[in-house]
Parts: sequence; structure tokens; C-alpha cells
Amino acid sequence: MRIWGKIMKHNRMISDYVVENYEKESRTTKVFAALNELCVHFDLGVPIWLDSNITEFQRHAKTRFHQDNFIEAIDFDFLEFHVIEEDY
Repeated sequence: MRIWGKIMKHNRMISDYVVENYEKESRTTKVFAALNELCVHFDLGVPIWLDSNITEFQRHAKTRFHQDNFIEAIDFDFLEFHVIEEDY
């Protein structure tokens, strides 16, 4: 599984990072591990999954984390979290 994290500000990508995980784990475990790795890479606190994020991620394998998802203030518009390659 490969997951692409992008930090966006004013409709521009400020930073991005791809997390790869091909271990024999559940999809949910891989998703949470990838989000944790992205947050360590970007030096961010881990965002909170709201119901809207869960629904969007289940439908499109992509979601955006805005200020409402973070406890601390962020200096960008949103963090986009997108599955770009699934394991089969």
C-alpha cells in the first residue's frame, strides 16, 4: 500500500511525502500507521478522524484534514491523505 500525504496552502502544494507499507497487516492498521508516519515526517500532531473524514475516505480512499481535525494551530489550509496504491 502506498499513501500520499500533501500539505496544501492557498491552492498550492507546500510539501508532500509518500508512505509505503507492504506488510501483512489489515488495511486499517496500514492507514493509521501511514498517518502517524506522515505526521512525524511533517512534524504535526496526529489529526482526529471526524465522521466526515471516515465517510469520505471509505468512498474515495482520500480525505482532507483541516484545522478542525487538529488540536494545535496549523499554518496551512489542509493535509490531504490519499491512497495511491492498494495491496491485493
